[in-house]
Amino acid sequence: MIKQQIRQVLAEHGKFAVAADQLDDAADLYQAGMTSHASVNVMLALEDAFNVEFPDRMLKRSVFESINAIAAALQELTA
Repeated sequence: MIKQQIRQVLAEHGKFAVAADQLDDAADLYQAGMTSHASVNVMLALEDAFNVEFPDRMLKRSVFESINAIAAALQELTA
């Protein structure tokens, strides 16, 4: 469920050349075409979608590099 919501946010804000539902959970989102600008939009959309705020320590590339990484961060924030 959480990964489906992440895919929805990625589809709307990630600006990928391929559909977000075709991305593997472990795929590198930056290699798939997500820019640093798009990652900021994804982060803001995730905060809205999950009603969380990413703390400064999580504002790094590795947190947003894959669906698995994003899901782990969100699970930590919502635990």
